[in-house]
Amino acid sequence: MKIVTRADRAFLTSLKKTVSRGQAAGASVEKAVRTILQAVERGGDKAVLRYTKQFDKVSLKPESLRVTADEIKNAYFHIRKDEGDALRLAAQRITAFHERQRSKTWMYQDGDATLGQLVTPVDAVGVYVPGGKAVYPSSVLMCAIPARVAGVERVVMVTPPQKGPINPYLLVAADIAGVTEIYQVGGVQAVAALAYGTKVIGKVDKIVGPGNIYVATAKRLLYGTVGIDMIAGPSELLVVADAQANPAHVAADLLCEAEHDEGAQVFLVTTSERLAKDASRLVDQQLKGMQREKIASKAIARHAVAFVVETMEDAIDVANQIAAEHVTLSVDNPFDYLERIRHAGALFLGRYTPPSVADYVAGPNHVLPTGGSARFFSPLSVNDYVKVSNIVHYTKQELARVKDPLVRLAHIEGFDAHAKSAQSRFS
Repeated sequence: MKIVTRADRAFLTSLKKTVSRGQAAGASVEKAVRTILQAVERGGDKAVLRYTKQFDKVSLKPESLRVTADEIKNAYFHIRKDEGDALRLAAQRITAFHERQRSKTWMYQDGDATLGQLVTPVDAVGVYVPGGKAVYPSSVLMCAIPARVAGVERVVMVTPPQKGPINPYLLVAADIAGVTEIYQVGGVQAVAALAYGTKVIGKVDKIVGPGNIYVATAKRLLYGTVGIDMIAGPSELLVVADAQANPAHVAADLLCEAEHDEGAQVFLVTTSERLAKDASRLVDQQLKGMQREKIASKAIARHAVAFVVETMEDAIDVANQIAAEHVTLSVDNPFDYLERIRHAGALFLGRYTPPSVADYVAGPNHVLPTGGSARFFSPLSVNDYVKVSNIVHYTKQELARVKDPLVRLAHIEGFDAHAKSAQSRFS
């Protein structure tokens, strides 16, 4: 892990590179994505199946795209009881947390006028669940449960097909979370099918969930055709640590995030150069023997940086500039610093809050803004699955009270029909 101190000439360069790390698709990626989107819009299921065979090396027929109820039921026989219990526990805690986020329709009286907001769920949501290098039943729970809490009636899950059956953990998690339809299709073609609709896969109103750069680019290009949650990039963790932090815990937390994929980015900001060196050494030690050692090793070698600063105020300032997906405060009295952290997808406070507890069983959502977008994006929540309509009701008496200023403002903007729409009520 690269270590830079405030005195190093490379400090500001390294920090600037980290701050501007946001993943942007190159022209070649965007061109390829547009080609697939257009093909699926025109060709529907045929195009979806063609690209599935090309990219996933799996040949399917239209009727085999949708996972059957029997396949879902059979998945329970391929996992252990304690594994099913763990998924149910996580689902219960995720549900409990997201139920507290529910918004309600509200109204108030302003004279004789009634004003307010109507809160309604979207009709249909598409949940993208990545395949490939890992299996993410936890992401199924995190994406689908808030939708059901919000009242979404149709929750559609797509995930890349496998040479054999779909991973049973994904199917069980989807069943527990209340997913209503599951399709074995992934990549850009899956996102396009959800956005445009095909004969087999019905159109949805919003697409959520993480994916690779091609999936993220597809979501970005389709925004407006459908709603999206955010543009997700590689996983990130930033640990803010004082001199008393346990370097073994810091190293373990950094590796916890680095094992996601080679593009994962992990950072340490500390007031102790000794801690940075110890944590770096322990990262190398703990890497050995990890199941995903090759992946984590590449992530650490390519992206891991430890920033050594003079004071905790400096550390918080650096953390705010980086605006990481996950931020751990491994410090004494972490709540003292809570309101100083302005940009973070999720905050893990204290010595005994590993990132993994929030990934699985704490309850808050683990679909979070990456690439510095925590400056303007929020974690996935129930609010992502509802929409708000403004409510306005005026009586004749209340309209009469505001008619004159209304007319003046309409004339200022040159819209005489606006003025007459109010004046006509009194002609």
